[in-house]
Amino acid sequence: MGDLELLLPGEADALVRGLRSFPLMETGSAGWNQQHENLEKLNMQAILDATASEGEPIQQLLVTHGKVPTLVRELIAVEMWKQKVFPVLCKLEDFKPQNTFPIYMVLHHEASVINLLETVFFHKEVCESAQDTIMDLVDYCHRKLTLLAARSGRGEPPEEEEAEDVPPMKELQTQAELMEFEIALKALSVLRYITDCVDSLSLSTLSRMLSTHNLPCLLVELLEHSPWTRRDGGKLQQFEGGRWQAVAASEQQKMSKLDGQVWIALYNLLLSPEARARYCLTRFAKGQLLKLRAFLTDILIDQLPHLADLQGFLAHLALAEPQPPKKDLVFEQIPEIWERLERENKGKWKAMAKHQLEHMFSPSEHDLRQQAQRWAETYRLDVLEAMAPERPRCAYCGAEASKRCSRCQNEWYCCRECQVKHWETHRKACVQVAPGGRVK
Repeated sequence: MGDLELLLPGEADALVRGLRSFPLMETGSAGWNQQHENLEKLNMQAILDATASEGEPIQQLLVTHGKVPTLVRELIAVEMWKQKVFPVLCKLEDFKPQNTFPIYMVLHHEASVINLLETVFFHKEVCESAQDTIMDLVDYCHRKLTLLAARSGRGEPPEEEEAEDVPPMKELQTQAELMEFEIALKALSVLRYITDCVDSLSLSTLSRMLSTHNLPCLLVELLEHSPWTRRDGGKLQQFEGGRWQAVAASEQQKMSKLDGQVWIALYNLLLSPEARARYCLTRFAKGQLLKLRAFLTDILIDQLPHLADLQGFLAHLALAEPQPPKKDLVFEQIPEIWERLERENKGKWKAMAKHQLEHMFSPSEHDLRQQAQRWAETYRLDVLEAMAPERPRCAYCGAEASKRCSRCQNEWYCCRECQVKHWETHRKACVQVAPGGRVK
């Protein structure tokens, strides 16, 4: 492991060995919360190892102990809880939580698991070790990207409320929607890593990606709308590192990381021999794919030279006749995790919500203090700073920053001039924070 260690090798091995799938009814229980904390520690250690480039033992442990399928099952279980139980929970007459932190932890669990998968799926052996659950993960990514594409037509995700009198549940629902946006972006990266393994995927999985979900066309739609970029006050911003960041004028022609993930996924799905043999280029698919030609500029290809091959493929596609839809009889596997969970818990959603409200989401003050103490020990400041993917950016112009706001210690600037220009925007958040970064 790297120089900065959150877990010793023996601890990491024990935590990975202990990973297991929980019934939906136990979501939020003491055992479930302990595993959530363990996953957070594994998540942070995996990021530290990847940043240090000194081997990635968390990834190796997950493969060795066969725990990647367990992570996929946990991911889909908490997704179902959010869709089936959380809305019912919010409508219960006696649902008046004094503290929403326990529920927030459940909502955050999905982000924790997908973040860990994003970190380790860079390695092909992790994808292969997912076994049959890779198809369930493909379906999961498709659901998230479909919602992301739909959101891009409705506008940007909501900003966090800064008013002091926002009801706790309203704030929680806003946080859940913001989290859903970030989860979808992580799912995009996971899907791209799966396409890196297209030569070793089963025919059923390839058919699911190309025929059932038509992922190439969905990726074109995402590239068109680019939901991870926006303009605010005439300034270009990109969503990166969990926040919207200004893009400096000198970097606006630079391909963003998320755009790069889409292009690489498209390259893998359209140009690999295995995928080309399975993908039916119908009239609709041809029309969608040819939209890519407008984006393939010389500047873009200079940054990702492999896209020259994709440009050649599109030039050939423009002259080719579209193919009729295939009507082959194909016997294939189908994903089973979502359907099994839905079948096992059908008709139990309200009873589950009532049970969890009484036993999981109504903690005493003593329980909350203990939980807060455990999280404070997990989220060490030195670990969090080491996990930062890159140097901080100026809140005003987007350039690399080396100076912090001296009062709140939260916002970064490249120079005094930018700090002065940004003060009117930053003041409201800054005055709510005591010197040294503590919330008042």
